Amino acid sequence: MVLLRLLTFTLLSSYFHPGTEVDAQRQFTIRSIMLTIEPGTNVTRDTNVTVRCKATVSSSSQEALSCEYTIYKDSSTVYTKRSSTAEDLLYPLPNAKVSNSGKYKCKITIEGKEMTSEATKLTVTGMSKPVLQLNRNAVSEGEEVTAWCEAPGETGSIFFYLYEDSKVIQEHSNSNPMEAKIRFRNVGLHKVHCAYAVLVMPNTFNSVESNTITVSVKELSIRPVLEIFPQDKVYEGDQLSITCNIRNALYSPENTPIDLYLSLGTKLLSSGKNKVNHTMVALAKDPGDFECRLEKGHVEKVITKMVSVTELFSSPTLTMNPADVFKGEVMSLTCKSESYASERINKEELTYTLEPSVSPLISTKPGEFSVKALTFDFNYTCEAQAKGIKKRSETLTVRPKVPVSIPKISVVGRAILGKPVKIRCHSDFGSFPINYTLLTGDDILSTSTVRLPTQEAVFTVTINKPEEIRKYMCKAQNNPKNGLPSSRLNATLIEPLRGLTLTVLPDLTEISEGNQLYLICGTKGTPPVTYKFYRVGDKRPLLTNTLNENNTHYHVDKLSKEHSGTYYCEADNHANNVVRSEKVIVEVHMALWKKAVIGGVCLLVVSVLVAVCVLYIKSKRVRVVRAAVSVWSERPPEADKDEEDVSSVMSSEPDVEYTEVVHPQPADAARVPPRKGTDTVYSELKNLPPGAADHHDYGSVEYAELNSDRPEINPHPPEVNNYHDLPKPVD
Repeated sequence: MVLLRLLTFTLLSSYFHPGTEVDAQRQFTIRSIMLTIEPGTNVTRDTNVTVRCKATVSSSSQEALSCEYTIYKDSSTVYTKRSSTAEDLLYPLPNAKVSNSGKYKCKITIEGKEMTSEATKLTVTGMSKPVLQLNRNAVSEGEEVTAWCEAPGETGSIFFYLYEDSKVIQEHSNSNPMEAKIRFRNVGLHKVHCAYAVLVMPNTFNSVESNTITVSVKELSIRPVLEIFPQDKVYEGDQLSITCNIRNALYSPENTPIDLYLSLGTKLLSSGKNKVNHTMVALAKDPGDFECRLEKGHVEKVITKMVSVTELFSSPTLTMNPADVFKGEVMSLTCKSESYASERINKEELTYTLEPSVSPLISTKPGEFSVKALTFDFNYTCEAQAKGIKKRSETLTVRPKVPVSIPKISVVGRAILGKPVKIRCHSDFGSFPINYTLLTGDDILSTSTVRLPTQEAVFTVTINKPEEIRKYMCKAQNNPKNGLPSSRLNATLIEPLRGLTLTVLPDLTEISEGNQLYLICGTKGTPPVTYKFYRVGDKRPLLTNTLNENNTHYHVDKLSKEHSGTYYCEADNHANNVVRSEKVIVEVHMALWKKAVIGGVCLLVVSVLVAVCVLYIKSKRVRVVRAAVSVWSERPPEADKDEEDVSSVMSSEPDVEYTEVVHPQPADAARVPPRKGTDTVYSELKNLPPGAADHHDYGSVEYAELNSDRPEINPHPPEVNNYHDLPKPVD
C-alpha cells in the first residue's frame, strides 16, 4: 500500500515538474480541396477511371491529422474513408460503365471543420449490345414463348424493352437479364428483338438493338361457324334461327375446353360448349352484327355476319293542332307512321293508340284524337302496331297556354307635366308572348311584345295638359281571339311650380320693434313642396319646410333692429324645378313709445335750457343794476334827492326798451384779445314822453354780455357815453 502511494506521487511529480510544460492545443486550417478524374472526364466504356481528392491543410504540429473523406456522385454518397496521412484519397472506378457517369464532389472533415470541392462531371460513352434468347421459335396459336434479354456488364438503373414486329410489347426494369413470356395472336412469322436504356439522372442512355429472332406461329385447325336463317329479305316480325358451332373440333386436344359465345352488338344472346342455338324475332331497331366467338385457352377466333332487316312500318310521330293551345281548349292529336312495307301489310292493318288514355278522348279516324287541354303540362305518346310489331313515338309534351290576365297600367317613377313619362303595362299571369298596346281614347299609340318574364312593356309619352293623363289605357293579348283592356290610368301628374310670391305681414311701412312678422311664401304646382326662407348675407336658410300645401310662412315673434334685411324664399317639388320669389326689404322702425319718450325728453331739455337762459339773463340784469347804484352812491345827497325825483318821474313813464347794438371787432388784432362770437350790447334808453326835458344828458347805459368768463378790456379811449365822462352834478 505504501509502495503504491509512492509510485503515484512520483508519477504526479514528474508530470507537474516545474521544468515541463503542457502542450498547447494544436491549431490547423483547411486551405483547399480539389477533385480530379483520371485519365480524363470523357472516357469510353471499360476504361479504368480514378477519382482523386487532394486536400491542403496547415497545422501547428508536425503530426498528421485524422480526417474523413467523402465522395459524392450526383448528391449521393458513394464512398467514405478515414485517413491520418497527408496522401491524396483515391476512389477507383475499374472498367467504367455508362452508369458511372455523373457529377463528383469531395468533402474533407477534420475535428468539426469541413470543406467541399467543386463538382467535376464524368462522362462514359459506349454501351454493350443486348443479347436476346427464346426457348422456342416455332409454336401454335395461343402457345407461350419465354424470352431472355441481357445487357452484358452493365450496371445501374436498366430498363428493358421487348419488341414484336417493331412494336413494344413488354417493358421491364431493374433486372439483368430480363425474362418475359410472349403469346402470339396472329398466325405467321413474327420477328422479336430487345433493347435497354440506362438511367443516369437526369439523362437516359439508350443501347443498340439486340439480335433478332424469327418465330413461326401455326394456325389451329379449329374455327367458329355462324349460320343465320333466313338471311335475305328479312322483314320485321320474321323469325330468325341462329347457330354458332365449331368446325374441325375433333382435331383439338381433349384436355383443352372450347367455349362459344353468340352476341348481337353488345348484347350476349347465348353461350355454351361446342354448339349454341338461338331464335328471335327480327327487329329493324336492333343495331350491330351477329358474332360467334370461340375461345380455347389463350386462343380467340371470331366470325361475324350482318342481317339486313326491313322495317314493316316506321316509328310513328305524334303531332298536335293547333301548335298553341290554351287551357280548356280542344286540340287534335295525330299519330301516324310515315312509311310501311306494302308488300307485307295493308295500311288498314296499322292500329294506333294514345297513351295515356285521358278522358274525354274522341277518335275521329285511325290515328286522330280530339282531347281537351288540361290546366297543366302533360306528356303524350302514341303506339303503332301491326303483325305483333309495336313501335312507340317520341314523347309529346303539351304545355297549355295560360290566358293573359287583365293588365294593370301604372306610371314608372313620377309623371311630370310637359316632360317624358314612362307608362308600364303589366299582367300578373299569362303565357308568353304577350302583346301590350297603349291607347289614348280610341287611338292606338304603340304596341310592345313581351317574350320573357324579365321583360316589361314600357311606353314613353309626353303629357302637356293635366286632363290628358286620365285618357291613357292599355290592352294585353296572347290569344288571337281576344284581348283584355286595362282601366284608365290613375296617377298623380306633377305640375312644375310657378308664380312663387313672398308676402309680408304687417305692411312694410308698419313694421316696428316688438311687433310680429310673417313672411308668407306661396306658389302654384303639385305638392309636396319644399320651402326655404333666406335672408341675404346668411349662409344657411332661415327655415326649411316640406308640406303638402301650396304655401307656408316664416314667423318672427318679436322684431328688433337686427331683423332688418332683404328676404326671399325658394320652393321646389318632385318636378325638380326650383323657383325663387322677388326679394323684399324689411326695415324695422323704432317703437312709438320710444319716440314719445325721446320727444318728451327733448321738450324737457328745451324747457330746462329756456329756464336756465331766463334765469341767467335775469341774474345779469340784477348785477348791472347793482353796479349802477354803486356809481350813484358817490353823489352828494342832493343828487339823491334829485334821483328820487327822477325816479318818481320815471316810475310813471313807459317800460325801458333794450336796443341790441352790434359793435364790430377792433381792427388791431395784436392789441385786442380775440373774442368768441359777436358781443351783444344792450343800451338802456329812457323813453320820455313827448316834450319832456332830460335833466341830465348822460347818454345811454350799456350792458355788455360777453361769452368769455371775464369782461373784455377795451383798449380804446372811453366814449362819451361812459360813466367816467359824465360831468358831476351841480347842487
